[in-house]
Amino acid sequence: MAETGASPLPSTPPARSPLFRAEQFVWLNARVLEQRLFAHHFLHGSPDAVEAALDAYRNEDGGYGHALEPDLRGPVSQPLHTAHALRVLDAIGRCGGQRVERVCRYLTAISTADGALPAIHPSQRGYPAAPFVPVVDDPPSDLLATGPVVGLLHWNEVWHAWLFRATDFCWQAVESLEKSHPYEVEAAVAFLDSAPDRSRAEAAADRLGRLVREQRLAALDPERLDAFPVASGYAPGEHHFPHDFARTPESLARAWFTDDEMARSLDHLAAEQQDDGGWPIRWRQWAPAPALEARSLVTIEALRTLRAYGRYVG
Repeated sequence: MAETGASPLPSTPPARSPLFRAEQFVWLNARVLEQRLFAHHFLHGSPDAVEAALDAYRNEDGGYGHALEPDLRGPVSQPLHTAHALRVLDAIGRCGGQRVERVCRYLTAISTADGALPAIHPSQRGYPAAPFVPVVDDPPSDLLATGPVVGLLHWNEVWHAWLFRATDFCWQAVESLEKSHPYEVEAAVAFLDSAPDRSRAEAAADRLGRLVREQRLAALDPERLDAFPVASGYAPGEHHFPHDFARTPESLARAWFTDDEMARSLDHLAAEQQDDGGWPIRWRQWAPAPALEARSLVTIEALRTLRAYGRYVG
């Protein structure tokens, strides 16, 4: 075939770059939603295409289901699916309007007595779910489920009656944390990074950062992981690193770590890319499909984190 001399399209990453390898992994393995999200974040793809793919997961009750969050299978709406949908809408700049009004009505309908969200609504019973997310009849309010949702709604300046009590719950839960674990702290950060009362958020984040270091919840040296215990109930090797808490330099959690600690964390994140171009999941794997779907999610998030810190991924 004759050489045309044509240059690659501007949106095409250089061959064999981390981004190119990740792109090949996504096209080979990801769901349509993650394919379109990848294209939106890194290849100038349309937000309309992302929203169209997300609509396939939306239910009549205003929530989202259909294994949008891979560890919960089945069609029913769940708080974790709906939080995932809000993250997608935020990523494409569409976390507002009637679509989010419907979401807030769903959140109101499934809230616990104190106005917050349970981790798993009992409607999940009868459908497959990861063994580490048990279904109970009367689930309690959960910061892990509520904090990220409240944070995203505040970040996008959404105002709804549901937010008032849910915000109060988050403040009480965050400010009373004593013995915690990494996922709970990440949920607290997601709330604090967008809470309207910035001085209160900064004070709470300062206290939380001291707790993280005292309890060694962040693996500060990837070369010495044996010095940092894995939280009870987590999978072997399910460590969390500074970049997991501070996903962007603007996060309040960034102040918890020195420049050297963050640099080591980002070096470790970049080095985790596997031969197939995707990033691994560190939590417990319980079925092939959820694990593969989650790998596409963590691959996109790894690239976004590296880019947020100015690491070249093209």
